[in-house]
Amino acid sequence: MSQTVFIEPTASSVHASSPHGRFPYLALVLIFTLVYFVSLFPPALLDDADSTHAEAAREMFVSGNYVTLQVNGIRYLEKAPLPYWLAAVGYRIFGVNEFAAHLPNVLAVLLLGVLGLVWGRWAFGERGGIYAALFLFTCTGMYLFTRIFIPDALLSLLISAALYFFLTALEPGERRWRWYAGYASVALAVLAKGLVALVFVGVTAILFVAITGDWRRWREFRLFTGLLLLFAIAAPWHILAGLRNPRFFWFYFVNEHVLRFLGKRYPRDYNKLPATLYWTLHLVWLFPWSFYLPVLLAGVRARRTSVAKAPPSSGPIGPAGAFPAVGLAGAARLGSQTAVEASPVPPRDPDARPLRLGRVEKDGHFLGPVAENDSSRFAARTRLLCWLLAGFVLVFFAISTNQEYYTLPAYLPLFLLLADGLVRREAVETAASGGQWLWMSTAALAVIGVLGSVALFAGLWLSRKLPFVPDIGELLARHNLSTDTLSMSHMLDLSWQSFAALRLPAVLAGATLIVASVLSLVLRWRGRHYAATWTWGWGMAVVLLAAFIAFGRFSPYLSSKQLATAIAARAGPQDKILIYGDQSFGSSLLFYLRRPVALVNGRSSSMWFGSTYPDAPRIFLSDADVLEEWAGHGRVFLFVPPHLNAKVEALLPRRFVIAQASGKTVYSNQP
Repeated sequence: MSQTVFIEPTASSVHASSPHGRFPYLALVLIFTLVYFVSLFPPALLDDADSTHAEAAREMFVSGNYVTLQVNGIRYLEKAPLPYWLAAVGYRIFGVNEFAAHLPNVLAVLLLGVLGLVWGRWAFGERGGIYAALFLFTCTGMYLFTRIFIPDALLSLLISAALYFFLTALEPGERRWRWYAGYASVALAVLAKGLVALVFVGVTAILFVAITGDWRRWREFRLFTGLLLLFAIAAPWHILAGLRNPRFFWFYFVNEHVLRFLGKRYPRDYNKLPATLYWTLHLVWLFPWSFYLPVLLAGVRARRTSVAKAPPSSGPIGPAGAFPAVGLAGAARLGSQTAVEASPVPPRDPDARPLRLGRVEKDGHFLGPVAENDSSRFAARTRLLCWLLAGFVLVFFAISTNQEYYTLPAYLPLFLLLADGLVRREAVETAASGGQWLWMSTAALAVIGVLGSVALFAGLWLSRKLPFVPDIGELLARHNLSTDTLSMSHMLDLSWQSFAALRLPAVLAGATLIVASVLSLVLRWRGRHYAATWTWGWGMAVVLLAAFIAFGRFSPYLSSKQLATAIAARAGPQDKILIYGDQSFGSSLLFYLRRPVALVNGRSSSMWFGSTYPDAPRIFLSDADVLEEWAGHGRVFLFVPPHLNAKVEALLPRRFVIAQASGKTVYSNQP
């Protein structure tokens, strides 16, 4: 008669089974360098949010005004200041360039990976921490959404850090500084992206202490002094911004927080993904590790099943409890014995935290609880906190208006849970034959990888006779930029003709996908799970490097740097530069030209509220104003996005083309 001992692996036991040495950590450093650090240098800033935010930091740096953000001389009051402060510091150290603009994002990803490594090691052992960092550095969404100057990676870091400090502060023997580090992290998160940080941390923490019963320890929370520290860090900027900018409090707190959540923000320039698309796209953003979610869910189901099989207690667990407790080491040594040697549960302090119990099973029958050590207990609490944070973030933005990158704060808790589930399943399927969860997940991932490789090579084959075109925008399908409210909607413009400009990255990605798919499947089959997981980690590093090369190909389409260079070579100090339509269509002109740009019919989107102040510069023009400027003696340069070209051609019969790129055109009134 066989006997099964069902004991959740502790941090110490998993640590013992993980490969030692520096190789995994050196590999993480190399992957981060290959994927993130290398991509800091050559890419041009993208139009819309990327260059708009970089320009706000540049104008802050030039003006010395670190309270009121400005873009194109117009007050830009919808954003919290911390990302712009960090970029301005980068400009001071490295100069005003793309490297300095994107450096805070990359450092946030690095620190988020380090946090995942430290937290995962403490909760789930060495391999758990390594996996959490590996998943974060090599997932598709984290890479794509940090190509843009947005605060969400920084917000993710600070929210996760706050909850990590609060959780570890509750551990026995931990010092009180962790409480204050947590409150400071919350304050910085508020300065990174507003009150949503308070909501995420506050709701998650309240649910956690309510479920665990830790609310009874509220005197340990340093509430009074901690909240004083939070307000001391977060409040001064809000107060100064309100004093210097009338109506700031309504615009920032009501319009940008409450009305944005309800989808009633003015002006409306955000969209909401359909529910089905919102949830299923996370399989893409978390790729390739999203294909191991069944492994995580299988572990949850197994724990629930084991709990359901446990017989009801005849008395409370405690000094007079009826269940025996078996030491973890003793339970692990059980072989084919038919009896379990038991010892009574030792008495405990009534004010101490409840004793957490593991389980011992034989032939599917519950034998009794096993007293868990501190590592196992911390792992269980980490799982609960991660489920609460990830679940709340995902549900929150399923209700609110959303962009694809809004759910970035859910990535680290999801990857911690996934690392835990994968480590536990690898241990089970290595020791016990017949385990199928890892195999099935890896097989499904291999199918997707092979299909992706086939699609890439098919595109290359179909475009094999087309000449290489430096400007990929000439080969893309065109959509109306005025309806472009989602950050990744440009991906819908890809056509098979565009592969003529993407041959190198397509070959690199296609070959890597098929190699990683087949090799990881073979390694799983042979029970070499650690190597199989790392195979996909290295594979994704190469795929993301290919994506970086592709970004360079897309530069003329996504950025207007090339047109800014053409204007700068011809424009004198007295010449006027105009953008036809919303500033976001050519916002990179501001960063690269470093001078004011007038907007024709562009009093919209993020420029609207700042334009209502009486001291706003007169940069907003009508069609009549353009005709007047065009007929004058001064030279005028007019940037026109593709979807407005026909309108401008009808408006200005006499015009000279100065430069063109990806359908965007710069006209002048003089040759």
